Amino acid sequence: MRFLQRPDHDLTYSDVFMVPAHSTVGSRLEVDLTTPDRVGTTIPVVVANMTAISGRRMAETVARRGGLAVLPQDIPVDVVAEVVSWVKHRHPVYDTPITLSPTSTVGEALSLLTKRAHGIVVVVEDGAPVGVVTDGQCQGVDRFTQLSEVMTREPLTIPAGTDLPKIFDVLSGERISAAPVVEGDRLVGVITRKGALRSAIYTPAVNGDGHLLTSAAVGINGDVAGKARALLAAGVDVLVVDTAHGHQDKAVEAVRAVRSVAGAVPVVAGNVVTAQGTRDLVEAGADVVKVGVGPGAMCTTRMMTGVGRPQFSAVEECAAEARSLGRHVWADGGVRHPRDIALALAAGAANVMVGSWFAGTYESAGDIHDDGGRLYKESFGMASARAVKARTATQSGFERARAGLFEEGISSSRMYLDPQRPGVEDLIDQIVAGVRSSATYAGARTVDELHERAVLGVQSSAGYEEGRPLPTSW
Repeated sequence: MRFLQRPDHDLTYSDVFMVPAHSTVGSRLEVDLTTPDRVGTTIPVVVANMTAISGRRMAETVARRGGLAVLPQDIPVDVVAEVVSWVKHRHPVYDTPITLSPTSTVGEALSLLTKRAHGIVVVVEDGAPVGVVTDGQCQGVDRFTQLSEVMTREPLTIPAGTDLPKIFDVLSGERISAAPVVEGDRLVGVITRKGALRSAIYTPAVNGDGHLLTSAAVGINGDVAGKARALLAAGVDVLVVDTAHGHQDKAVEAVRAVRSVAGAVPVVAGNVVTAQGTRDLVEAGADVVKVGVGPGAMCTTRMMTGVGRPQFSAVEECAAEARSLGRHVWADGGVRHPRDIALALAAGAANVMVGSWFAGTYESAGDIHDDGGRLYKESFGMASARAVKARTATQSGFERARAGLFEEGISSSRMYLDPQRPGVEDLIDQIVAGVRSSATYAGARTVDELHERAVLGVQSSAGYEEGRPLPTSW
């Protein structure tokens, strides 16, 4: 990466732009977004370990499309173990069905339909699909009506192993968006028209056994090594040592403790924003360093403390240091558009963490709410009073109250679902399309080549505004 003219001040993603260069890349589909950090992701998207965002549905869906979701450190180890086991038993192509019985009610179906983007409830008896229910069939019907009265009987089913183009053609011909997938009479999943297309474009992130990739975070307090061992025993594929201030003795010791038990499992650690912080965590045993202090949408650290660093410059400096040591960085925070992910990769990041942007999706861990017809989910920062309260649940009332006096995050924020992109896969499509196109402009076929070939310039706020589309005429 090089600048047209390097500035003498730090930069955010909004401060920079990429200059098009001569390219021999004929199509964005020629671009391979497999990440160079060797964690196993085939697209550079990591879901941040935020309680309101990263759970089992998110982990499954994102891994199926090549990314990785990090389960939060506040979740008890036994719950993490159950979630990891569940994710690893999901199919790498077919989505997990929402299932109910014929005697279940319309109200139950409506409460579950917003959990997944495929939009159908499969009615089952003895493991076999006997009907399908959609949101439309539940409208104008008493909520206590049994599904047997509204379901489509003898629904179209797709035999497992059917070629993806054929699945797409069959669903298109029947003018339906989704159908159950069966092995014999047994339900094994759900496939949509978009899902068939996506499975032909994306490569799932899987481990050596072919199971969807999983990750979990561990804090720097308590028995760090003991928790890391328990997470490894549960089958976690990537360990993330996570704290807001990663350049401190306690964090460095925690990384050493995790490294001592991790074996060949990748260890990610952070957060830092300087070359020295990166070096210290790498020397302690981190394979990947997490970069970012204060850029997140739910984070108030910079306004509360004045501490942090513009994210683009932080990523650039830390990535250069990590590469000199044979390691990599993840850019954590400040991402609001696909361009930001492309610019983070250009700056040298191997992967990019996304948090609040994914909060307003069907797959995020939060419950869905209705604001006059607009669906939303609540999100909150992991240093907010709400998160601290959950994290200190086992402490005395006095200790919890004292900890609650200090917060550096928003405790409640409404993240509205985009009617055009309500699922996390819709956002991944948008991100991957943008990043692949960015790579073609730079003449790059890989993430490493994007970093090597990118030419950047610095723009004013007016320059940034000029590039924003106008939803209405001026």
